[in-house]
Amino acid sequence: MKKVFYIAALAICSSVLLSPTMASAQAAGGSVIGVSTEVMADVIAGWSAKRSILGKNVYNDDAKPAVVGEVVDIIISPKGSVSYAIVNASKFLGLSNHRVAIPVEQFKFDSNRIILSGATKDALRALPVFQYAEKK
Repeated sequence: MKKVFYIAALAICSSVLLSPTMASAQAAGGSVIGVSTEVMADVIAGWSAKRSILGKNVYNDDAKPAVVGEVVDIIISPKGSVSYAIVNASKFLGLSNHRVAIPVEQFKFDSNRIILSGATKDALRALPVFQYAEKK
């Protein structure tokens, strides 16, 4: 019984994935949700926050790069763009809790590393500690 179910599920998934039509659905009210198969290539080529950014170390750009923190969150602006990365610099600074907001434009990506140019202990210590807004 399970084998038949898995084969049926595989057949359904294959027909959807191999279909040259839109991989989207018609929602109530006539709007289309999802992305087309043509757009899916761009989605796949993009970065996954979970796989490529969150939990990754951040390095400075010294001659011998040092880990200055870890990306623990990303902040999306009300307009929908990723605007800040929240970096936990506590270990680097020897503090108990020092999370800072860094504009994403300040990061560079090189050899699978996230680099924050000019990140020194003094520079990170001088930044205000990031705190989430309280939910209303």
